[in-house]
Formats: sequence, C-alpha cells, structure tokens
Amino acid sequence: MTEAAASLDSPALRASLRHRARHAVDTTIQSGIALYRRQTCLPRLLPLLPAELADESETARRRIVARLARALRAERMRGRAGHWSYDLNRHIALHQAYEGERQRLRP
Repeated sequence: MTEAAASLDSPALRASLRHRARHAVDTTIQSGIALYRRQTCLPRLLPLLPAELADESETARRRIVARLARALRAERMRGRAGHWSYDLNRHIALHQAYEGERQRLRP
C-alpha cells in the first residue's frame, strides 16, 4: 500500500471528509428550503392535481407533508439498498420540499 493510500484510510481523514460532506448537503438543503416554491417545485416531485397544488389549507398541507414523507422514506430506502434508481438530487429536493411545507404548517 502506498503512503498516499494509507493516509486516505486514516480514521481522522474519513471523519473529516464525512463531516465536510454532511455540511455541504445540509447547506444545500437549507438554501433550497429558503427558495422553495410549491407551484414550481412540488409538481416535479409528486403527482398532484392542480386543485391539490392550489389548496393552501392546513388539511391539504398536512396531506402533502404526509405524501412527501412517504416519498422521502422510499427514496432513502432505495439509497441505502444501493438501488440503481436512487437519485441523490431527488432525495435532496424531496427533503427541501418536505421541510418547506412543514415550516409553513407551524404557527
């Protein structure tokens, strides 16, 4: 094993890389939540009727949050299983939409 390869195996380096990757994803998600717009983002993620998309009531929002939670769970399971259809960008977009809708539920 070369010295460079050995240094990549160090636990400290792996922990640092894991921390940096987590920070990058968290930053991306937070900026996406701030830019989230239901009318443009949600139709790309869930099959919704125009009436469902336009309904801003609390009940409709709770239904959408529940559907987003199911879609997010399914995407997470695909990722953990290493399934070929897993899409990191879709996972991030689902998380952004989920958090965006949840924040609008809070008083």
